[in-house]
Amino acid sequence: MANSYDLIVIGGGPGGYVAAIRAAQLGLKTAIVEREHLGGICLNWGCIPTKALLRSADVFRLAKHAKDFGLRIEGEVSFDAEALVKRSRAVAGRLNAGVEFLCKKNKIDVIWGEAALTAPGEIRVAAPKGFGARPQLPKPKNILGEGVYSAKHIIVATGARPRALPGLEPDGERVWTYFEALLPPSMPKSLLVVGGGAIGVEFASFYSTFGAQVTLVEALPQILPAEDAEIAALARKSFEKQGIKIITSAKLAKLDKSDNGVVATIATESGEQSIEAERVISAVGVVPNSEGLGLEALGVNTDRGVILTDGLGRTNVSGIYAIGDVAGPPMLAHKAEHEGVVCVEAIAGLSPHPIERTRIPACTYCHPQIASVGLTEAAAKAAGHELKIGRFPYIANGKAIAMGETEGLVKTVFDAKSGRLLGAHLIGAEVTELIQGFVIAMNLETTEAELMETIFPHPTLSETMHESALDAFGRAIHI
Repeated sequence: MANSYDLIVIGGGPGGYVAAIRAAQLGLKTAIVEREHLGGICLNWGCIPTKALLRSADVFRLAKHAKDFGLRIEGEVSFDAEALVKRSRAVAGRLNAGVEFLCKKNKIDVIWGEAALTAPGEIRVAAPKGFGARPQLPKPKNILGEGVYSAKHIIVATGARPRALPGLEPDGERVWTYFEALLPPSMPKSLLVVGGGAIGVEFASFYSTFGAQVTLVEALPQILPAEDAEIAALARKSFEKQGIKIITSAKLAKLDKSDNGVVATIATESGEQSIEAERVISAVGVVPNSEGLGLEALGVNTDRGVILTDGLGRTNVSGIYAIGDVAGPPMLAHKAEHEGVVCVEAIAGLSPHPIERTRIPACTYCHPQIASVGLTEAAAKAAGHELKIGRFPYIANGKAIAMGETEGLVKTVFDAKSGRLLGAHLIGAEVTELIQGFVIAMNLETTEAELMETIFPHPTLSETMHESALDAFGRAIHI
């Protein structure tokens, strides 16, 4: 039957389209249902366009310090907000077209619309609803539309959306989510960012670089709550040095809007304070897109919107699976992609390893960058490990000095008895690229001896990784 498949994936984001490609590689007749844009939030409104903007910020920052590198730029270094956004959208558009090409190459059908499960192995696709004023990318060519489709296996990969707190509901004008923050008509002179996780910190870093007076408010005692406390403290020190005001253990009590901006009342342990700003970015997390899918009627178990699965993406209902943000934290694109591959390989009868969540790296692309994998020092102690901690600062690394990027630290956490690497936590230039070395080491169950015996190239930033491992066991050379 034309509308019958081996596998239908609901959602064309990183988890969904990767799952569909892997299914096609394994010989399954596959379709993706997408309501808005191939590539999902990550490619179109998250990971990729934010990194394009942050790259512009990096170049701007370097240009302003050209004289430190023996270079002369005549006149004042300036920027064009419209051009920044245009480049960012062009990058997203290029990759969106790339996903369309991959679907075509792998003979994956694209069904355009909103899907709901109507029975085991069956979905109904309706016309997609509107998605606000944000620009839409072109639909893929040769797509299918509304109707009833069937498949033995259905993967839900519908992602997540920004969380809206009472009193901080986005209006697209004064209160932004990451959608609006990616499309500034001009650079605000002042900005309040509510939420000190990765998204909030990245936008705080970006807008601060381009001259905004930024205040970052976080409800918990430290910004970047998921990161090692020592790394988060170094990040805070760096951000405050750059001019970002940070208030922790604080909550938004009230928000008053006017034609000129907002006045926010922030409740802290020492009392309330008022903050005036032109714009507010709400970065208080995301919620899974699990409503309206018909899950309840079929008896699929959920918890606060998260679809509950086992390590292979299977729900409690045979033939229905979930991956990515809708299946719970960590809500990261690379986790969704890996889950998609594992889920499909299990469907195909292979024997994939269930995802090991402690080995999923996390990256934050602010300045300086932050990256981590595994247990923090506090979590490792709480788990009962006797620890060996290694630290090596960027200021003692030759490549970092040559780059003019001496702000940074590599911290390694080892089990003292076995030598097993339990976690790695980095802050500094290009640590989002360096972290994968530690991820590979953890996946291979590398010991401290093997890391210390590994030859790292010179001069590279990666030598800080080697020295950190050496330092944990009292053998650091260059400090």
